[in-house]
Amino acid sequence: MPRRAVTAVPPDLAARLRLCQVSLRRKLSRADTLVDMIHAVNSTLDPERVADAMLARMAAWVPAGAHAVLVADERLGIRPMATRSVTAARDATMQAIAQWVIRSGEAFGSADLSRDRRTPGGLRVAALAFPLVCRGRTTGAIVALDRRASTVPPRLTDGARAAVEAMIEPGAIALENALRMQRAEALSVTDDLTSLYNSRYLSQVLRRETKRASRNRRPLSLLFLDLDGFKSINDTHGHLFGGRALVEAAVVIRASARETDIVARFGGDEFALVLPDTGSEGATAVGERVRERVAAHEFLQAHGLRIRLTASVGVATLPDVAVDVETLIQAADQAMYRVKERGKNGICVAGSPIAE
Repeated sequence: MPRRAVTAVPPDLAARLRLCQVSLRRKLSRADTLVDMIHAVNSTLDPERVADAMLARMAAWVPAGAHAVLVADERLGIRPMATRSVTAARDATMQAIAQWVIRSGEAFGSADLSRDRRTPGGLRVAALAFPLVCRGRTTGAIVALDRRASTVPPRLTDGARAAVEAMIEPGAIALENALRMQRAEALSVTDDLTSLYNSRYLSQVLRRETKRASRNRRPLSLLFLDLDGFKSINDTHGHLFGGRALVEAAVVIRASARETDIVARFGGDEFALVLPDTGSEGATAVGERVRERVAAHEFLQAHGLRIRLTASVGVATLPDVAVDVETLIQAADQAMYRVKERGKNGICVAGSPIAE
């Protein structure tokens, strides 16, 4: 039986691209390929799923070792939305490439990143990247990173590159729309100042978790926390510094809570923590940890001040002292104000003596 000829796959990214460009251009010029891309990226409003759909197609078009879709985020900088075969070392390199692409608005190709001035400290691998352009603005990059360097920079012909960019465009628009929707949803439940959840979302969570706790016969705890002495910051240093202190407090409280706890700014200098599946003993431990870390923190140190604040914490647990949302909130609020009345900087569990 005659043997079939086996075509060796070149290890060089540039060589692989040269081999596949004719078929790539032919495939991308077909209307059904564009329809497939448009359908894939517009079938969901989840940004990660949109990015993953783009990445699946990019991996088929550009045969590299690793691929990623990265976007520019005002708060978080360059962040990956979808990745394939990306290690920690490759992640840093891909971020550097994406940053260059976003700043320049141009495609990127390199035979050896370790010798490329655009990516100082880069790996000894070849790379190819395209900008994600939405409404005339570069919003991110789609990056392909190979496992080794190439003899020459990997390039697509003008026709193939134009076809790839035409495929990427609907994905870039769909991704930006999905991210805008995600940001709008986040703003509706997020406190503008601290980025914690707001009181509106807190109310929704409490009603949902109360029903779940009652249905499953599981405990649910609520912590109310008030910053002692916060008013003096506003009075002495102004509301700008007061706002900055609240942001620091939010960071301390969030870091002190558990991953499953829901942390919200209730209003002013009051915060709330919802602790699902947590009885009064566990809730007291969380409340004490938060209180201790607030007391240990030096506020506004970056602004030349070292202000100390303390916290008064009230704890209430369903079904121990409450039967519904309203009575749970009332019990936690009353417990917190008992601490305030007795000298502040303490914790009180509804139905128990004050702990200091």
